[in-house]
Amino acid sequence: MENTVAQRIEALSKVQQIDSELDAIRKLRGDLPEEVQDLEDEIVRFETRIDNLNADLGSTEANIEQLKGKIQDFKKRITYLEEQQMNVRNNREFDAINKEMEMLDLDIQVAQKKIRDNEADGKVKRDKIVNTKEALEERRKDLQAKKAELDEIMAESEVDEQKLLKQRDKATKHLDERLLRSYNKIRENSSNGLAVVSVKRGACGGCFATVPPQRQADIREKKKLIVCEHCGRVLTEVEVIEEVEAAPKRRSTRGRKATAKKK
Repeated sequence: MENTVAQRIEALSKVQQIDSELDAIRKLRGDLPEEVQDLEDEIVRFETRIDNLNADLGSTEANIEQLKGKIQDFKKRITYLEEQQMNVRNNREFDAINKEMEMLDLDIQVAQKKIRDNEADGKVKRDKIVNTKEALEERRKDLQAKKAELDEIMAESEVDEQKLLKQRDKATKHLDERLLRSYNKIRENSSNGLAVVSVKRGACGGCFATVPPQRQADIREKKKLIVCEHCGRVLTEVEVIEEVEAAPKRRSTRGRKATAKKK
């Protein structure tokens, strides 16, 4: 059982070492992966916005054509009524036709106003489409440059990263799923990515809280997993700092001889 626990502790330390090396490699990429993803998302939003604007513009243009068709129908009706007005039999018929013609004329004016409003709205939409396309083109150029930069960095580190990932897979086979899940959770909650640390100068290597001597002894024995009571990190070893004691100064024999001569 002791060997099993010791192997698990050793495997945890190995996984932490590999993860720290992977973190260092990924740190070289900086915020590039996130920037690339943000640009890709922004490009999708711009493309969607352009599609929506084109759809709205299509509806606006269809409305204009529909209104123009109504105006033509109104004018045809007015022409017909003007012909009928020549054949009326009394003033009442004349006034009725005249009133209908006036209403049709108002309908034409309303339709013409709606056409002007739609044309103005269409112009705004066209301007937005042009501006959005320009912004989209700029984002595509930015994305191309960021991707090229990221690809260059990844090409330099890909071999090392793949090698470390294989080593990690091999090391995690010595860990049960529950322990590995706990390890990953601690890493996620840690600002520096350290879930496994050693005791340095009597303190936790993660949060620097003091580790009691008895717990340090338990850590050295490796009979069970010991975690820091303050930060929850796994404590795997205690670093020994050897202090070299200064040798006592020897009294000079020359001084003793000089004293003897005086006597």
